[in-house]
Amino acid sequence: MNFAITGVAGYIAPRHLKAIKETGNNLIAACDPNDSVGIIDSYFMDCSFFTEFERFDRHLEKLHRSGNDNKVNYLSICSPNHLHDAHIRLGLRLGADAICEKPLVIKPSNLRYLKELEEETGKKVYNILQLRVHPTIIKLKEKVASENKKTKRDVVLTYITSRGLWYNYSWKGDIEKSGGVATNIGIHFFDMLMWLFGKEQSNTVFLAEANKMSGFMELENANVRWFLSIDKNDLPTEAVQSGKTTFRSISIDGDELEFTGGFTDLHTVVYQDIINGKGYGIDDAYPSIDSVYRIRFMKPMEVNDFTHPYVLKLKGKKL
Repeated sequence: MNFAITGVAGYIAPRHLKAIKETGNNLIAACDPNDSVGIIDSYFMDCSFFTEFERFDRHLEKLHRSGNDNKVNYLSICSPNHLHDAHIRLGLRLGADAICEKPLVIKPSNLRYLKELEEETGKKVYNILQLRVHPTIIKLKEKVASENKKTKRDVVLTYITSRGLWYNYSWKGDIEKSGGVATNIGIHFFDMLMWLFGKEQSNTVFLAEANKMSGFMELENANVRWFLSIDKNDLPTEAVQSGKTTFRSISIDGDELEFTGGFTDLHTVVYQDIINGKGYGIDDAYPSIDSVYRIRFMKPMEVNDFTHPYVLKLKGKKL
């Protein structure tokens, strides 16, 4: 099948290029305002490339009208968050299914219109929720379902992924374009936790800064204290001493969830599922998008028993 891609110069695009290649399909067109896209040659030498979105749009429209053998079957979307909605619409209007990176959209209200467009075009919108296909997470979901525990689990999520000065000058540092820290770096964790432990019942924020956020989320079967940061100064001592710029920890009832490995081929697994008629769509993506959108506008509360330990340390508090 034929694929096209937006945002091909971005960080996440190589995983999509690899997935398209490994599932035995063709990339026939790509677009990005940045022309540093030599990575394409490692996968698809004959791919047409455009730096102007309007010309890319016109090219896909011509392919669409030229016949089934040439038209795009899937549009992969790796562009900045605030452009996802428009690029999904382009794909559906051209008779292609859309495969979009997280977050699917920034505002949950936009999902209703995308669902209407799905119905009008008969095409589907798929979201890359790769943690749902991680073997360790799948096993954990099965374990949670089998235990039928009566009390809620205590979950502590800590994710620190250092970013340099460039971050604030890029679209990622613009909250109107990225959605902020919770949306940009936290969305896949919130989706995973809701998939594991059920719907959100309440949500509280204790820390809300441009480069870090923290709060408490009550789910049907878990209480989650979470901390997200792009500030290298938040890295624990052991991470700094070992030269790491990222620290990720999820503990469940005091037991660490180990899932640092196995990420390499997750996009390929997601692509294969989509091609096989499965995959996760708008309804699957909605709960976490709705949560992080509301988190973005919450006013921080005073610390209490449900506050993440990192926030207590930052505020010099003891409970």
